[in-house]
Amino acid sequence: MRLILIGPPGSGKGTQAKLLCERLGLQHIATGDIFRTAIAQGTPAGKKAKSYVEGGQLVPDALVNEVVAERFRADPPPQFVLDGYPRTAEQAAALDSLLKELSLKIDAVVFLNVEDEEIVRRGSGRRICPKDQTPYHVVSNPPKVPGKCDLCGENLVMRADDREDKIRKRLKDYRSMTLELKPYYLKQGLEKEIQAQGDIEAIYGAILEAIR
Repeated sequence: MRLILIGPPGSGKGTQAKLLCERLGLQHIATGDIFRTAIAQGTPAGKKAKSYVEGGQLVPDALVNEVVAERFRADPPPQFVLDGYPRTAEQAAALDSLLKELSLKIDAVVFLNVEDEEIVRRGSGRRICPKDQTPYHVVSNPPKVPGKCDLCGENLVMRADDREDKIRKRLKDYRSMTLELKPYYLKQGLEKEIQAQGDIEAIYGAILEAIR
């Protein structure tokens, strides 16, 4: 089984990818992890990407493709869940070429649909302990004492990326870039679409039903 999960930031891709890997024996391949590893190891692509990542800049498609290709060629995963890549039709075409080169193919591309207001609710309610990085949510996972970490009593903070204006900017970028992938994968007969709001296990079940 080889899957791609696509959805807006905060749609639960990481959570569902983890469940799929634990229960189906797949390997979780997340773009962020690939970049961090490439930079830490000082690979050719990692060296090129370092200045973009550390400067908070958007990494060009060609370089993203290079970093991913470097990872796949070094250790081709037999079964996997791709999370965070591809994000554009250009990246999807590059991935197709890479997988063909490695004699691999994608079985399904699952789009996680979540309403914008729910994404904003999830993100803007997140709080984190600056000392031990314990995550909380003011509604769904509140601390015992408002504003205080349960473990150490430190004042919880809101990350800059979780401000509403930042979240809406990321959603706008997602809509303009990533949704061009729907017709791309629909044409290949790989596109699956599920509603990713509600119970985590119910969402997981919907994904299994979609990829059967």
